[in-house]
Amino acid sequence: MGVETGRVALVTGASSGIGEAAAGALVGAGFTVYGTSRKAAAGGTRDGVVFLPLDVTDDESVAAVVREVLERSGRIDVLVNNAGVGLAGAAEESSIEQTRALFETNVFGAIRMTRAVLPHMRAQRSGRIINISSVMGFIPAPFMALYAATKHALEGYSESLDHEVREYGVRVLLVEPAYTKTAFDTNTAAADEPLALYTRRREAIDVLNAAALKAGDEPAVVSQAILAAATDRHPMLRYPAGALARHVSKQRRYASPAMFDKQIRKINQLAA
Repeated sequence: MGVETGRVALVTGASSGIGEAAAGALVGAGFTVYGTSRKAAAGGTRDGVVFLPLDVTDDESVAAVVREVLERSGRIDVLVNNAGVGLAGAAEESSIEQTRALFETNVFGAIRMTRAVLPHMRAQRSGRIINISSVMGFIPAPFMALYAATKHALEGYSESLDHEVREYGVRVLLVEPAYTKTAFDTNTAAADEPLALYTRRREAIDVLNAAALKAGDEPAVVSQAILAAATDRHPMLRYPAGALARHVSKQRRYASPAMFDKQIRKINQLAA
């Protein structure tokens, strides 16, 4: 192993958007930061972030990137599981193959990364794994049901795992953004088996989502929540990121099921 360099963070999907902002915030807080993307040149540096190539759907790629960070810096204090993709359309419109590919990145990718770093964090008796969820991890998302399912899965996995590893000095935390001004829409696949009966509703939801993304939070808002999760002395399990996310989180917690259901249908312009 290389010489220890203080606090070390590894951020997946760090080439743009939330991941890029998070990596920059961690650099600013004094971390040695490694960022990953599929197209990164090994060892290239940008704005203080050392970039490494990574495919979170590949076991060998995951093992290699964790090994590289440990060889260079000797430890990993924070893992930010940010890499992810979107999928829009009615749940019925996506094939099992397309659904499996979505889960492979958004859920199993985070699990692969977590499994790779956990032995080292347990050995050093400290570490934080920060999983980038979404408000769609705790509310319904009509016409994005499969994407929401990946985030619901990540929420359940993270909260359960946090209880398992806390006694070893490791915490597993969730950051929950709402709509954020990123290239998420361009990285969102369309359903591969579209059905005519859903066309009008699907297109209406697409318009609503595009407007919401345009008016959404800047990635820096989410990066500050990630930084808080990484550095708070007494971290919270969940960090809603931004005013809208905090509002939705409170609504989900305190509104009656009937009222919340009605509001979801109204927002998504669905018949009562």
